[in-house]
Amino acid sequence: MLTVPEAAARVGRNPETIRRWIRSGRLPARKIGTQHVIEENDLDDALGDRMLVPEQWTTTFTGEPMPNWVALLREDRAAH
Repeated sequence: MLTVPEAAARVGRNPETIRRWIRSGRLPARKIGTQHVIEENDLDDALGDRMLVPEQWTTTFTGEPMPNWVALLREDRAAH
């Protein structure tokens, strides 16, 4: 679970942009007290294929496609 400022830092956006996405329904969130909390998977889904990654990070130094490190980490964590 991420707070709005944490989600904004993760995707390189302003926290107000994240709040706007929540208000518009683009990003599902739950309100706990006075803060919205966001599931990491929901944040990934809201971004879709528009992950903010520099072009040179999309391939390895040999030219092969970069592995999906986030998916690999999630699989590893789920296995424990």
